[in-house]
Amino acid sequence: MKASGTPDFETTILVRDTCLCLHAQRAARALARQFDVALKPVGITSGQFSLLMSLNRPAPPKLGSVAALLAMDRTTLTANLKPLERRGLVKTANDPADGRARLLQLTPAGRTVLAKAVPIWRHLHAEIEMALSDPDHLRSELNLISRFDVEGGGVG
Repeated sequence: MKASGTPDFETTILVRDTCLCLHAQRAARALARQFDVALKPVGITSGQFSLLMSLNRPAPPKLGSVAALLAMDRTTLTANLKPLERRGLVKTANDPADGRARLLQLTPAGRTVLAKAVPIWRHLHAEIEMALSDPDHLRSELNLISRFDVEGGGVG
């Protein structure tokens, strides 16, 4: 007997077939696995590639701005930075203009890893884009979703 308030199996099927969150998570995991395999020869994961690339700027960014760019909370970003710091790919320093803020910077070793990773990324990225009917539209829609404001209940 079904407990009161328990969704029926038809609802399970509806969620499986239509849930945008589920489909986005599945696609993100599949993409990450492909890039993880491709980037393994240079010793980084897809997430580490994105993090290193986010630091590839003319001036060292603040931790908060990198967290916002990557849609991570500061604690998660700090945890993700630790293995890269241990490998000497990234360094952190206090911001001289604001002692409370931390600046993140690629080291020469980090730049070398990125230089090896970018051609791998370009090749796999091009293959994936060729398989899509309209990658620019997909990117646009994903960017729209990434700006979704849960608190405000809408896109903004």
